[in-house]
Parts: sequence; structure tokens; C-alpha cells
Amino acid sequence: MSFKTITTVISDLDVDKNTITAAIDLARKEDGHLDLLCLGIDRTQPGFYYAGSSAMAAQSNIAEAQLDAEELETAVANLMKAHDVRWSTRAIAAQSTGLSQFLAHQIRFSDLMVLGKPYAENRGHESEAIVESALFDADLPVWVVADQQEVPKDIKNVVVAWNEGREALRAVRAAMPVLMAAENVDIVLIDPPHHGPDRSDPGGALSQMLSRHGVNAQVSVLAKTMPRVSDVLKRHMVDRDADLLVMGAYGHSRFRESILGGATRNMLQSADFAVFLAH
Repeated sequence: MSFKTITTVISDLDVDKNTITAAIDLARKEDGHLDLLCLGIDRTQPGFYYAGSSAMAAQSNIAEAQLDAEELETAVANLMKAHDVRWSTRAIAAQSTGLSQFLAHQIRFSDLMVLGKPYAENRGHESEAIVESALFDADLPVWVVADQQEVPKDIKNVVVAWNEGREALRAVRAAMPVLMAAENVDIVLIDPPHHGPDRSDPGGALSQMLSRHGVNAQVSVLAKTMPRVSDVLKRHMVDRDADLLVMGAYGHSRFRESILGGATRNMLQSADFAVFLAH
């Protein structure tokens, strides 16, 4: 079991260059195929034009976005010629208002998305839409790469953020190829409920499941000694010298996390390590 089709979306070559490098490294590691989608975006808002001119303007804008995508594809293809992985490029154009559904159709046969942090510097609103399209609309796991981060040759130490939730379990199952190859997997629970169904052995059932796949797993139960769960996880990642965090994405609604915050959004904003997400 491995990731044989790995996809990344590029909308700005300068901004996304580190993400492309990470995607190349993962494709090489998995002996997979790298699909690079070169995205041109029409950012015109509906209703901007006077009545009667909107159809012609929309056609002109999407044609311009397609030209941008084709220019980007040429630059990406030139970049990829120096690399020894199987790859292909596609130039696609979309309106920003319908980006999520459009993109989900393009990526639905992938095994893994590799993307940069959506809230990093120089990234626009479409970066958030791309991540959410993969997670929610295409039902794909996403490997989020921190800026300037390299994918290590061997993923030795992995931390799994475990809260008994559906999203966390789906992330574990999706990340199984990585977990099976890791030297150490640390299942982390933060303040597990005292009256939960697994209160006598928190994380034990997941540890057993992983051990049957040959995963060397241990369980760490941590107290929430910092204001946010994401802060506790980040500190634990440093303590374990971990290469990757596996976690479920958006256990709360996207709207709630956008207003009140949440572990997923906080991690995507501030993590300086790779995060593997699934919803």
C-alpha cells in the first residue's frame, strides 16, 4: 500500500516552488506519479459588470486565466525536466467562486495531495479553498508542507493526534503507508475524557490496530498545559523530534474554526513541520 498518484496545485511558481520540491521528494520516495496542476484563476466577483456585459466579460476573463495557466505550465515543465520522477502537467483555469467543486473533479483520482500552508505569507484566499476542496469535496488526504521545509529522506518519527474522532481515524488509515515505514509512532491524547469508553486504556485499541500492521506504536497521554491543543501538539513534536504530524481535519465546522479558531486552523497557520490531514 502506497501513494501512487500524488498531486499538487500550483498557482504561483515562486510561492509554490518549495511545495513542488516536497511533492517531487514524496513521489520519488513512493515510486509514484506526480501530477502538477497549473492553475489560472479568474478572480472577478459575480455582479461586478453592468447588465448585458457580464457574459462577454466572463468569457474574456476565463480565457485570460487559461493563458496564465498555460504560461505557468510551460515554466513548471521546464523545471521538472531536471528531475528523475514520473510526472505530468495540466493547465486548468477556474473562477474563484466555483474553485472548490471544479478542482475536486480534477483531483478525484489522486491518492495524496501535497500543498503549502494555506495561511502562509503571499498566499491568497484560493490556497484555503484548494486545501478544503481536497479534504471535503474530493475526500483526499493532504500533506501540508511548511515553508522552506524539506521532506526528510526517511520519515522516522511520527506523531498521531488522537481524540477518538472519525476524522482522526480516517487520517490514521490514510497515513498507513507512512506509519508502517516509520521507526516510531507516538499516539498522543490530550486530556482524554475520564468517562469515555476507553478510559481504562486510552489509545490502546488504536495501538493494537497499528501493531497488527507492523507499526511500532506507543501512547502518550498529555495534559492541556497550554491554552490551545495545537500548542501542546507543537511542543510535543519538538520533544519527540518528529518528522510528521498525522491528525484529523476540522472536527468542528469550517465556519466555527474560521471564527473561533480550532486545532486544524491553528496548525495550518503556525506549524513549522509537515502535517498529514484527512477529514
